[in-house]
Amino acid sequence: MDGAHRAALQLQHLPPASSADPVSEASFSYKENLIGALLAIFGHLVVSIALNLQKYCHIRLAGSKDPRAYFKTKTWWLGLFLMLLGELGVFASYAFAPLSLIVPLSAVSVIASAIIGIIFIKEKWKPKDFLRRYILSFIGCGLAIVGTYLLVTFAPNSHEKMTGENVIRHLVSWPFLLYMLVEIILFCLLLYFYKERNANNIVVILLLVALLGSMTVVTVKAVAGMLVLSIQGNLQLDYPIFYVMFVCMVATAIYQAAFLGQASQMYDSSLIASVGYILSTTVAITAGATFYLDFLGEDVLHVCMFALGCLIAFLGVFLITRNRKKAIPFEPYISMDAMPGMQNMHDKGMTVQPDLKASFSYGALENNDNISEIYAPATLPIMQEEHGSRSASGVPYRVLEHTKKE
Repeated sequence: MDGAHRAALQLQHLPPASSADPVSEASFSYKENLIGALLAIFGHLVVSIALNLQKYCHIRLAGSKDPRAYFKTKTWWLGLFLMLLGELGVFASYAFAPLSLIVPLSAVSVIASAIIGIIFIKEKWKPKDFLRRYILSFIGCGLAIVGTYLLVTFAPNSHEKMTGENVIRHLVSWPFLLYMLVEIILFCLLLYFYKERNANNIVVILLLVALLGSMTVVTVKAVAGMLVLSIQGNLQLDYPIFYVMFVCMVATAIYQAAFLGQASQMYDSSLIASVGYILSTTVAITAGATFYLDFLGEDVLHVCMFALGCLIAFLGVFLITRNRKKAIPFEPYISMDAMPGMQNMHDKGMTVQPDLKASFSYGALENNDNISEIYAPATLPIMQEEHGSRSASGVPYRVLEHTKKE
């Protein structure tokens, strides 16, 4: 009895083995969140630089007499290499941080594009005019940065090894099955109205993109996590669920790109960027919270601050994209006023149309603010002639007047 009593007293004086575990686990989860966030920010930033490099290459070739194709230039290949590097960084970030943290960080690409677009503008502005023109972009960038900081700081700390068993367990859980049922019904309804009822509203199209994108990011996190575990020595490639997730990832990404292409043909790119970011982020966070249970065990304050960060980032992206000039719609007739060197009759006499030097627009690197004034159909005077009785049988031509206000 004395020996048992002494052993019990020794056990009471020993520090509990699990007392340091929550602190170490919290520190480890914070490090993983930081690694994932840095990889995502780096990836989006590099992708934005790569796209603008390729745009710059196309603009240089279009504005010069260089007969080379774009894929024969070093600038274009450098942009392609940086794009692959950035996408690889974003892909790897899903293996370290929760999905709800990685998805909203795509606002970094919008911020980078806005800054690069301002830097590459070739026109010289006075300080007052420059601030007046880009004040919304500056405010939007500031709000997006503040929102990104809140997202990283108050992101959920749910970390789980993406083994085949865990992925299958989440896949057959009743919250995700219920979510999938609701998403499939909503997707079918939207697709019916879009295809059969010609509901070409931008919210309808981009909501289709967002629903597909939510499945894309869910499968990307599963594939990336299983690949990282396999590289670390815990092989996961022998699970069939890995290939199921990989096929779903590729299929949803392809259809997502197809709907985005259709939206870009009908709406301005800045509107697509802002509305698409808000819808895709909201739906993807909902999918991550349902499938991976990102916010399970989080306190109310962290969830509210995370939601506040999302709202601030949404507002920042909206202000950045709102400041961009809308693209000039295509005119289904030949405008004589847009032909270089062509003389046209205007209301105030004979004028010579100036050369349209900035007719090629490819992205944010080219400033085409004055094209709307140049690229406008001329107003041709109509000479009314009196027709005699002999020419009364002939049908006069109909002349359509187009003013610059149109």
